[in-house]
Amino acid sequence: MGRLIDGVWSNEDLGADAKGRFVRRAAKFRGVLGTDAHPAVTGRYRLYVAHACGWSHRTLLFRALQGLEDVIEAVFVDPFMGEQGWRLDDGTPLYEVYLSAAPDYTGRVSVPALWDLETGKIVCNESKDIVASLDGPLNHLARHPRPLFPDGEREAIDAMIEANYGPVNDGVYRCGFAANQEAHEQAAWALFNRLDELESLLGKQRYLLGETVSAADWYLFPTLYRFDSVYHTHFKCNLRRLTEYPNLWAYTRELYQWPGVRETCRMKEIKEHYYRSHESIHPRRYVPIGPILDFDEAHGRGS
Repeated sequence: MGRLIDGVWSNEDLGADAKGRFVRRAAKFRGVLGTDAHPAVTGRYRLYVAHACGWSHRTLLFRALQGLEDVIEAVFVDPFMGEQGWRLDDGTPLYEVYLSAAPDYTGRVSVPALWDLETGKIVCNESKDIVASLDGPLNHLARHPRPLFPDGEREAIDAMIEANYGPVNDGVYRCGFAANQEAHEQAAWALFNRLDELESLLGKQRYLLGETVSAADWYLFPTLYRFDSVYHTHFKCNLRRLTEYPNLWAYTRELYQWPGVRETCRMKEIKEHYYRSHESIHPRRYVPIGPILDFDEAHGRGS
C-alpha cells in the first residue's frame, strides 16, 4: 500500500500487528475549518478524494447533502492504486502533494485530504474531521444546510458512529487484511454480530437514531453500499450478504435514493480499485462482473 518515510516514498507494507490483526494508522493532519488559521470561505480549499474510497465517500456525501460543491473543489484520483499509491488523472503521484505541504512527512498518503490553496498546506486527512468542517462551519455558504449533527444529539450520534466504526466500517478491512485465520475470524464475527444488531434495530425504527436521518446513517452508508460487490467476496466477509438482511438492505436503498446521494456512488470505480489494487489479496487483478444489485428498488422504509 505504500507510505512516505522522512519524505521518501516506500512500497513497504505496514502489515499487521504481532497477532496478525490489521491496524489502521492514525491520520497526521487534523485541522478543521472555521478557525483563524483556516477560515470558512469559498474557493480556498480543495478536497482530494477517490470515488472508490469509503472514507472519501463520507466527505463527498456531506459535501453533496449540504450543497457545498461550489464552495469546495473536489479533485479525484485514479481508482487504481499502484506502486506509487494514489495518482492524479495526469499521473502525478498524490504523495507529491503531501511532500509539497510537508517535505519530511512520514505516514500514509491517503484520501480524503483537504488542501488549503492559499497556504499550500494540508488542513486535514482524517475523514471524520473533514466531515465536521463540512457540517457546521460552512453552513452559511451551503445551498441547503441541514443539521446532520443536531444540537443535543451529538453525543448519541458520536456513540453510534463509534459503535459501528470498529466492527463494520474498519471491520471489513480487518477481515480482508488479517494476516492469519484467527485474526480474520475474530474480525468477521465482530462484523456480523454488529450487522445482526443493526438489522434488529432497523426493524424497530427507520434510521439509526430514530425517525430522523443523521450523520450516523451517512457514516455507515459507504460500507453498506460496497458490501455485496466488494467486501463479501474480496475481503471474505461472506457469512451473509447484505441482501440477506431485509431491514439493512432496504435502509441502504433508501439512503441511496436520497436526493444527491446516487451521484456520489460509482460502483464501477469502486470495484476497479479493490480488485485491481490489492495484489496481495487478488494477484490476478480481474474485476468480477457481478453481483446485480438494484439500489433503485422501492424500499418501503416509510412503513
